[in-house]
Parts: sequence; structure tokens; C-alpha cells
Amino acid sequence: MLPHLANVVVDGVERSADGIRLRVHARAGQVACPGCATMSGRVHGRYRRRLVDTALGGTRLVVDLLVRRFRCAETSCAAVTFAEQVEGLTRPHARFTPPAAAAVRDIGLALAGRAGARLAAALGLTVGRDTLVRRVRALPDPQPGVVRTLGVDDFAVRRGHVYGTVLIDLDTHRPIDMLPDREADSLVAWLADHPGVEVICRDRSGAYADGARRGAPDARQVADRWHLWANLGDAVERVVAAHRRCLPTPPAPAPAAAEPTAQPDPTDAPAEQPWRTGNRFAERTRRTHTAVHALLTAGHTQRAISRQLSMGRHTVRKYAQAARPEDLFRGQWQDRPSGLDPFRAHLDAQWAAGQTNAWKLWEEITEQGYRGGYAMVSAYVRPLRTGAQPPPPRPRSTRTISRWVLTRPDRLRDDEQTQLRDARACCPELDALTRHVGAFAHLLTRPTDTTITDWITAVRADDLPALHTYATGLERDLDAVTAGLTLPHSSGPVEGHVNRIIMWNLTCQGSWGFMARRVTDPPARPLGRGPGRTQGQDGPGSRPPPSSSPVCRARARSLPGGCRARQHRVALGVPADRRQSRSHRRT
Repeated sequence: MLPHLANVVVDGVERSADGIRLRVHARAGQVACPGCATMSGRVHGRYRRRLVDTALGGTRLVVDLLVRRFRCAETSCAAVTFAEQVEGLTRPHARFTPPAAAAVRDIGLALAGRAGARLAAALGLTVGRDTLVRRVRALPDPQPGVVRTLGVDDFAVRRGHVYGTVLIDLDTHRPIDMLPDREADSLVAWLADHPGVEVICRDRSGAYADGARRGAPDARQVADRWHLWANLGDAVERVVAAHRRCLPTPPAPAPAAAEPTAQPDPTDAPAEQPWRTGNRFAERTRRTHTAVHALLTAGHTQRAISRQLSMGRHTVRKYAQAARPEDLFRGQWQDRPSGLDPFRAHLDAQWAAGQTNAWKLWEEITEQGYRGGYAMVSAYVRPLRTGAQPPPPRPRSTRTISRWVLTRPDRLRDDEQTQLRDARACCPELDALTRHVGAFAHLLTRPTDTTITDWITAVRADDLPALHTYATGLERDLDAVTAGLTLPHSSGPVEGHVNRIIMWNLTCQGSWGFMARRVTDPPARPLGRGPGRTQGQDGPGSRPPPSSSPVCRARARSLPGGCRARQHRVALGVPADRRQSRSHRRT
């Protein structure tokens, strides 16, 4: 159950609120001197040593070891006395047993400082965040191996300012190194130090293409298929945006059936109102008339109503003498000429065409000579917004049409297929775009049926400038694009590790050296494939060959004094307010 305790004798077990304590001593009667290997049984003294072990049944476990100090029997040996070390249990100056030390190392690699300390506490291991970081930094650098298939991609240390490059062995799906930038010279230097690369899988970046060409001229470059399709999607959006005015307006939804309402009694119908309901002057007059007559009915005098409503006595008398609010409506506010009158026909026509933005309407009539303000146009269209008839629907967005073009036809709904068919019938350019996208998708899935040069020639025959730009980029990188369409290599494992780096970057707060150490020593199981399917392994669950050491750690050793992580952050361009010492940095 506890194989690391096979060479000790348990003297007792104590249970307390802090956990379980095992009192043990070594079985061996004699111990070899570490200096001269002479066996000695002369005990010079004893002391107790406490080692933290992995939790037992979820309870913290501490091994209280009685350590003997022996006197060396060889008089010429430099070590006069020495302390015994129990095989499989102790190491010089260690405070954890080997299983606990391995658990602390794995937790540090997986979760870093603060999060790792919380998980360790839940597992019965009391360890601080600085200890976890120190254990990760103390790991020896793995030796580089021969890489045949290399995956290259960039990631953001600080988006828009600082970027790095991660290198993945696509045969084992393991990260092997990190570069502190995404420049071609850095990739050239790495490839020069690691010969033997035969295939380099990358995105469409020109810097990586140049670096791979100069650093490994004999290696075959492969453009990732996902990036090819993503770049095509950007070109499709530009084409659709240029021809969006050609798209037909989608059909308006059918109005809901109105519920039958009771016909009002003609005798109860009010007199004809000069102002329609909703006019602010008419509504204010109605409210004031109602308030004045309510107070008169309650027995208040006109003078008291004047004081209570803060109105003049003559105004109160005017409202009191009017039998109904409509008697107070005068012609000074009705049918008064407005500077908007010459443009009402244009506003109505644009509203019927689907332009419901009042600011746009105001800009249009301003160009035609209107000198009024935006508020009058907004007030004019406000009743149209609240009317019973909704405005006609606007054309589909660019992103929606692009999604229809880039989606397999059998995965579109019936209404989407119909609208895409109508759009293709209205715009010949969109029809040609849809045909070219379908041909490129067929080229991605069945590259033997045609070639990329045939597709480029077909694109050149149509008037699609955005697609011509995309085709020009394919021609510049024709060999890598052809290899990407014909070879099975993909940047999927690289993208998975990039996502892991982004998550760890948030945890490490930009500590490049610590992040590089964690990236190049991931969990034992590779990402992207299950046990037994990864190439280059001896069997299910076996670890692949060790990877190379990070360049940043080698550069850190050459920096003169001070905190290496801090100097790396300065070299990478991290702002001064984020250059904190390791003891104050969130890990």
C-alpha cells in the first residue's frame, strides 16, 4: 500500500486534528558512507525528521522519521560523520516524500501557483504558491530530440503588443520549445540548431514561410487546411459586402389575425378631434381640462385652483368655461406650415423602402436642402415606429449571407436555401462566388479530382476582386498550399496547445520563463489522440521522447543578476506597471 515505507519500521501511529503522524525508524543496522562507501554501524547521534507524504484516506499524513548519524570507520575519509538516507523515502534536505514531491510537481505544472496551492490543500498537501513555482523552475531541462514533423504557430502574450511562437512535434503532439517572438530570424536560428526537420506545418504567415525557407531549405512546408478555409471566409465576406445592395429584401412576416372587437355605439362616439391622439399639445390640454373640472366639482374656487395648479386666474377661467377639451383647440397649432413639409414625400418613400434610421433620413434631406434639426425628423417618424404596420424587413446581413455561402447546402434549412437561391438569381457575382466556394470545398475533401491551379484560373475569369486577392496569395504560397491539400498533416494539435498557453498566460500573468517551463513539460497523455494511436510511442500510456529546452531559459542564464523573470518581461516589452517581482506577482 505504501511501497516507499518498505525500508522503515513503524513505531506508532498518532491521530490529531492536523492529520496522521507515523513514527518510524530505518531497518538497516549498517549504512554506507557517502564519501568512501565504507559500511559503518557506529551511531554518533540521533534526531527526528518530519516528511510530508501524500494524503491517506483524504487526511494529511506526516512521516516522523528517527534519523541516525553515523561515524565513518575510515580514518582517511573526509566525512567524519554522516546522516543515513532511507532508500525510496528520503533525499538530502527534502521535506516531501518522493510520492508527495511528484504530486507537488504535477500540480505545479498543471495549475501553477495560487490555483495549485488550493488544489494541494484539498488533497492534503500543505504547500505554498511560491513553493510550487520554485519546484517547476527547478525541473531539469529535457534534452532535445530529433523532430521530423514540426508545427509552428503564434500566440499572444499581450494581445496587440507582445507575441510568441510555440513549436510542436506533430508526430507525438508534444510541445518542444517556445520562441519569444514571431519573427523569421528566431525560427531560422532554432531550425539551424535542430537539424532533421522534414515537414513544417504552419499557417499563412509570411514570416514563418520565410523562416522555414531559410532555416530548413530541404523541409517541405505545409499550409494548414483550416487556415486556408478561414482566409477564404474573409474573402467571401468582402465579396458579399460589396454586393449587398443586390440582395433581395426578405419577405415580411404575415400579420397576425386581428381579434374581433365590439363595435362602439354611435351615440357614444366623441366629437371629431382636430388633433390625433398622441399629440403632446392636445394631451396636455386634455390633462389640464380634466384636473380643473375635477377641482371645480369638488367645490374649489377658481382662485384656489389657480394657486393649487400654479396657473393664472384667466387661464383657469378659460378651462372652466370650456365644456370639453376640444373647445380649447385653436388653429394656431394645427396645420401650421413646417420646414419639413417639402420633404415628407421623400421621408415616406424611404420609410416604405425599409430605411428606418431617423439620423440617416435627416442626413439625406439635409443634402437636399432641409435646414431644420434632427429632432423634427425624429418626431415625424416616431408615430410610424409605433404604428400597427411594422416597417418592411431590411436585407440580410453580410455575415448571414456569408454563412449560407460557406455552409454545405444539405445543412441549410429550407427557407435559407430558398433565400440563397433568390440572392444568387439577383446577383451574378454572388452566384459565381457560391460556385467557387463549393469547388474549393470539394478541393479540400477530394484533392485528387482537380488542382488548385485550375481553381485559381476559374476564379480569375469572374469579376471578384476580393477573391482575386485571395487567389494571388495562394499563388505566392503554391507549394505549401498544394502540400496542405494533399498531405495528412494538420495544425490541430498546435491550436490546442495555443489555447492551453492562453489559459496559462492568464494564470502566470506574463511570466515568460515559468510559462515556457510549463508548456514544454505538459501532462503525460498527448492532446488530440487517445492511448495507442499516437505515433512514436512504445505503447499506450508511454511518454514520448524528451523535448528540447526553452530558448528563454538559456537566455535567462546569460542575464547579469537580478530576477530573470523580471528581465525577460522588460525584454518582451511588458509595461512597467506589470513588471512585478516574483514574490508579488500573481501566479
